[in-house]
Amino acid sequence: MDYSTILYDVEDGILTITLNRPDALNSFTNDMMLEMIDACDRADADDSVRAIIVTGAGRGFCAGADLSRGGATFDSSKRDDRKKDGVNRDGGGRLTLRLYELTKPIIAAVNGAAVGVGVTMTLAMDIRIASTAAKFGFVFARRGIVPEACSSYFLPRVVGISKALEWCYSGRVFPAQEALDGGLLRSLHEPEDLLSAARAIAEDIRDNTAPVSVALTRHMMWKMLGADHPMEAHKIDSRGIHYRGKSEDSKEGVMAFLEKRDAQFPNTVSSDLPEFYPWWDEPEFK
Repeated sequence: MDYSTILYDVEDGILTITLNRPDALNSFTNDMMLEMIDACDRADADDSVRAIIVTGAGRGFCAGADLSRGGATFDSSKRDDRKKDGVNRDGGGRLTLRLYELTKPIIAAVNGAAVGVGVTMTLAMDIRIASTAAKFGFVFARRGIVPEACSSYFLPRVVGISKALEWCYSGRVFPAQEALDGGLLRSLHEPEDLLSAARAIAEDIRDNTAPVSVALTRHMMWKMLGADHPMEAHKIDSRGIHYRGKSEDSKEGVMAFLEKRDAQFPNTVSSDLPEFYPWWDEPEFK
C-alpha cells in the first residue's frame, strides 16, 4: 500500500510511524485508519522491527476526526467507507483493535494536540510519553457523541473509572501535566527532546530483550486485563514458562548473564511463537 497520510520509517530496528497531515493537525480520516492498519500488518511481518513509535508531523499529534463533512461527520449511515461485513463499524475502533493485536511493543510520542480519536488511539499503545506542549481531550460529549475507539474498555483500565468519567463527562481539553498526573502518561519532555526520549525506550527494548518473549508478554498483560480470576494468569504463565524455558532464547539469556556478555537471541516472532499462541482463541479461554 502507498501511504498518503502517514510516514513509515525503519531505522536500526525501530519503526517510526508519523501521522502526516500537518496542515490539518493530522486529523483522522478513513484513509489514515486503513494506512495505520496496513502499517501494523507490515510491522508484524517484519522481524527486523523490534519496537514502534507513533508521533505526529508538525505541531499536532492528531486533532481528532476530520470534520470536513460538517454535521454529517459522525453519521455512519451516510458513509459507505465505514461499512465492513454489512455493519457500520467505528473506524477508530478498527484501528485500536489492530493495535491491540500487535506482536511488537508500541510507544506513543504525543507531540501536540491529541483530541478525540487522537487520544483514544493511544490507549491501545503500551507506553505514552508527551511533549510539555501537548494537550488532550475526550471531547465526545461536547460533539453530541460518545467515546469511541474501544476507549470505554481501555481508558478506565489506564487511569481508573473515576478519572475516565471525569474527563469524558466534561469533554474539556486539558494540559499535558494533568494527563501525567492522571496516569495517562509515563513522562513529559521538552518538545525538542520528545522523540529522543521515545527512541531511548525503544532502544532499551531492542538491545536487551528477546522478541518472542516481548510479544508473549504484551499479550499476556493485555489479555489478562479481562480475566476473572488469577488462575487464568497462572494457566498461561505456566504454558509460557514451559515453552520459553526450553527455547534457544532461554539458553542464550541465561548463558549471557553468567558469562557477563550481551545476549544474542536467535528466535524470531515470525517463526518461533509457541504452539499455544494465540491461546485466547481456544474454547477454554472464550
